[in-house]
Amino acid sequence: MTFIKTFNEYNWETVTEKIAAKTDGDVEYALKNAGNTTLDDFMALVSPAAKNYLNQMAEISQHLTQKRFGKTVQFYAPMYLSNECQNICTYCGFSYDNKVQRLTLSPNEMRKEFEAIKTLGFDHILLVTGEANQTVHIDYFTQAIEIAKEYFSNITIEVQPLELEEYQILQKHELYAVLVYQETYNGANYKTYHPKGKKSNFNYRLETPDRIGNAGIHKIGLGVLLGLEDWRTDSFFCALHLDYLQRKFWQTKYSISFPRIRPNESCFQPNVVIDEKDLIQLICAYRIFNENVELSLSTRESIKFRDNAFNFGITAMSAGSKTEPGGYALNTKALEQFEIDDSRTPQQVARVINNSGYEVLWKDWFSSLS
Repeated sequence: MTFIKTFNEYNWETVTEKIAAKTDGDVEYALKNAGNTTLDDFMALVSPAAKNYLNQMAEISQHLTQKRFGKTVQFYAPMYLSNECQNICTYCGFSYDNKVQRLTLSPNEMRKEFEAIKTLGFDHILLVTGEANQTVHIDYFTQAIEIAKEYFSNITIEVQPLELEEYQILQKHELYAVLVYQETYNGANYKTYHPKGKKSNFNYRLETPDRIGNAGIHKIGLGVLLGLEDWRTDSFFCALHLDYLQRKFWQTKYSISFPRIRPNESCFQPNVVIDEKDLIQLICAYRIFNENVELSLSTRESIKFRDNAFNFGITAMSAGSKTEPGGYALNTKALEQFEIDDSRTPQQVARVINNSGYEVLWKDWFSSLS
């Protein structure tokens, strides 16, 4: 059995209506049960009714975050190995139909990038590719991981969904985590955003975290692309997915990311606007729903927002990010997937966090919390 069985027990329109119908009383009940909330409580916390409780939600979220993670923020660096992609995704700068220059890093180019990132102080790296099975495949991934291990103690990947046997191979190579975003859980509209390529298979992507869990990978990262569909409903289904996985793979760790659509080569405009207040509400809702899940924020967000995000639930952040292959050492700006908003150096971001009384973790949680 996979998540599809649980997923099919819910209806998008019905969930949307239930969220919209939540009252002040429902929100107050959810806040009263903070730390022991249900999926129904999560609906209340992301509902329009919860907007009036944002300060209270932020206070509870901060308390739960510090209780579990202390006053720490984990730093990581994304590194794009390739921007080649065989999918057509209407919102993505790497989409197959975009006329952009393509590059897949060679082993020597990887080393140059790794060395440049290491000098910035990072020990956590996120390896990212487009989805081009003939170019970036299991052999390429294992080679990249082995080279990365010479520089970093913690390696995560965000690549195309793989088969169980392939995840088992990566687990043997000591891969720490896999991030795989459904983009949207609206199955009826999914195909409109992914008209061509393997990514257009909604169910195959939906079952991917099951394969990752069965392979014994240490951590699974989930998320939706905020701006495609109603963010409240999409986030409920992501929370449903998280709840299912935690029950099935209870020894696995989990993270949630909050990518909002940013300008890129596709010129795609968001269908739904989620503003910064909405994003704060969503982050707090996840923390109150699950005090153990890691909540991650990228450089897509503004400096002002990121300088306060760790105060209401964010526990991991990228900094100094480049969104193109070769961006750290090879000067390949034209190849980027999307425009970032916070372009400060990692040291500049770390200084703000440290001055706020928090500790930046460049390596792992455990050295600080032991």
